[in-house]
Amino acid sequence: MNSSTEDERVSRPMLGILLKCISVVIFVGMQTAIKSGGEAIPAGEIVFFRSFFALIPVAIYLAWLGDLATALKTDDLPGHVVRGLVGVTSMGFGFFALTRLPYPEWITISYAAPLLTVVFAAVFLKEVVRLYRWSAAIVGLLGIVVVTLPSLSVTAEPLDDGQLVGIGAALISATVAAIAMIQIRRLVRTEATATIVVYFSLTCSVIAALSSIFFGWVMPSPEQAAYLVVAGLCGGVGQLLLTSAYRYADASTVAPFEYTSMILAIAIGYFLFGEAVGLATLIGGGIVVSAGIFIIWREHRLGIERNKARRVSPPGG
Repeated sequence: MNSSTEDERVSRPMLGILLKCISVVIFVGMQTAIKSGGEAIPAGEIVFFRSFFALIPVAIYLAWLGDLATALKTDDLPGHVVRGLVGVTSMGFGFFALTRLPYPEWITISYAAPLLTVVFAAVFLKEVVRLYRWSAAIVGLLGIVVVTLPSLSVTAEPLDDGQLVGIGAALISATVAAIAMIQIRRLVRTEATATIVVYFSLTCSVIAALSSIFFGWVMPSPEQAAYLVVAGLCGGVGQLLLTSAYRYADASTVAPFEYTSMILAIAIGYFLFGEAVGLATLIGGGIVVSAGIFIIWREHRLGIERNKARRVSPPGG
């Protein structure tokens, strides 16, 4: 990627944030479909549906751009393989946890991923993360603590074995997802958005299919299959938008906006799955959403300041 393109990406954080928020909505639809149709289906099989059918919207997107013939052209095949391995691991653990935990609780634990991404982006990518973003990440973490602490306290109703395993799987998924976000951030420096998504879907499909050979395949009912196909289609669209978001903004800028899915998760969990929402969840959700809104406001102000600086700078300065 040349310097002018890179400068365009860095100078358009609001576009990256917008793409991230749209991808969040689509991914919530994907998660809802998986939770509705994925019970009793092995995690590897769910990953296969999610990855294989994601190729359909990706192919349509490429055909629209006229790039279908060059979709597999890459200068970083090992990077794509690493992205696929990391991604399939995160999805496998995440989907396993999703089918065993209440939706609001699952999505709350998944919020560890964007928080870890802020840290990983600063450490491994040397991105500049200033006090404001660190503060927002810490506030978001406090919001997650507010949500999860009551259910994990000794006075709470004991969790069954499935829920305990689900919590552990969700934590592993969140950690690996943060690594995947960093790998995406590396790839967008040289690779096209659609190429990243194509290799990701292909790698995950192959690995998931192999896992089904070793761990068994459960034939889904027509209703379950429909849910899983919808999940795959949503996954493809969401992945295109998510990858594009990292092209236009730093990982540490767009990652906290994963928190916007909390409101949707609370509503879907209550109305579709009958999962009650406690006061702690509402308070914690308000905290993390407020942190995200603060970052939007801060990035907007920084954009104004950068534009003013360009206008007053002399040519070549």
